[in-house]
Amino acid sequence: MSRHYPFLVGVTGGLGSGKSTVCRFLADMGCSLFEADIVAKELQVHDAEVIAGIRALFGDAVYSFDRDGDIVLDRKKIASVVFSSPEKLEALNRLIHPKVFREFTKAAEDAALRGSKIVVKEAAIMFESGSNRQLDVVVVVTADEELRIERAVRKGLGSREEIMQRLARQWPQEKLIAKADFVLVNNGSPDELKIATEALYSRLLAAASSACDGF
Repeated sequence: MSRHYPFLVGVTGGLGSGKSTVCRFLADMGCSLFEADIVAKELQVHDAEVIAGIRALFGDAVYSFDRDGDIVLDRKKIASVVFSSPEKLEALNRLIHPKVFREFTKAAEDAALRGSKIVVKEAAIMFESGSNRQLDVVVVVTADEELRIERAVRKGLGSREEIMQRLARQWPQEKLIAKADFVLVNNGSPDELKIATEALYSRLLAAASSACDGF
């Protein structure tokens, strides 16, 4: 049975894959964009329940206030803890992910009211968090590992060694690809990625048309 818009699309990929650039291109093409990782960060400094949960997990010292009186979270300190404590990481995810899921549902409802045909959810850990279950299809953006490392270092996300450690903690691309509905390979230039994203957008429109009531 067909259903009404919007069509819900997830975009994920490992560090340095270019998923954020793909999402920006899709937004420029008319998709509504929900950036799950940004929403999660906002919850960590604005949601009282999340703040209380993080304090319980990591101690009050992870929070401070800036000179304007705004609350600030020491994300490096948390990252150093969860790096060696999978249990703390799992507890943190249980605290935040359900709230992000609810925020996405609200965003999709708002997009429907605005007449959006496609809502794109960008998330770094889409399958790991289970948020793919909210979606109609998932796009995985991939690139050669050496290229991903170079991009991440160039963006100032850490040294080569730090980036490699982060990549080692992520799902391998092969595992992501096996679960993907669409795969976009990003081994070329930004212009080439834009052309590939335009082709992807056409495929998403076709998938949305078959799944939803007509345009």
